[in-house]
Amino acid sequence: MTAVTTTEDRGADGVPVRGLTVLYDAECALCTHLRDWLGRQSQLVPLELVPAGSAEARLRYPGLDHAATLDEVTVVGDSGQVYQGSHAWIVVLWALREHRPLAHKLSTPAGAKLARGAVLAAAKWRGAQWGGTPGNGAQWGGQVYRRADGWSYHPSTGWSHNSPSCSGGPRATR
Repeated sequence: MTAVTTTEDRGADGVPVRGLTVLYDAECALCTHLRDWLGRQSQLVPLELVPAGSAEARLRYPGLDHAATLDEVTVVGDSGQVYQGSHAWIVVLWALREHRPLAHKLSTPAGAKLARGAVLAAAKWRGAQWGGTPGNGAQWGGQVYRRADGWSYHPSTGWSHNSPSCSGGPRATR
């Protein structure tokens, strides 16, 4: 008798990752450079590179917010796991033979801060490339971009963080 393991009663968190799809902004020079770099790396876990917001991405992942995948790197595991931002970069590095040790370091609390900083720096660079001003070839409206975790991006000042207040005073605005 053979045992059959199913994942129907488990969430995607407990399922092994056997393949990853990286959704990247095909209009971003940094993103396409990284796509090309990923394609040249030795992979322990196969990576598929698909333009974010494309017809193929929408067909494969109809439940994703495809506009958000253009703002923040998104990686989808073969069993439905979704990673965004610094978590996405860590899992991509984990999939690469030569960079798996780095991924393990970045998955620690101290390493996660470094990974988050790298993602924020890349976002700031991308924002500078967009121009943020209509008529300058900007792909993005140039407005302030706010995240639920307290981070916000303003095209003229870059990224900043407003921690939610626990003192009973006014809460940070979003």
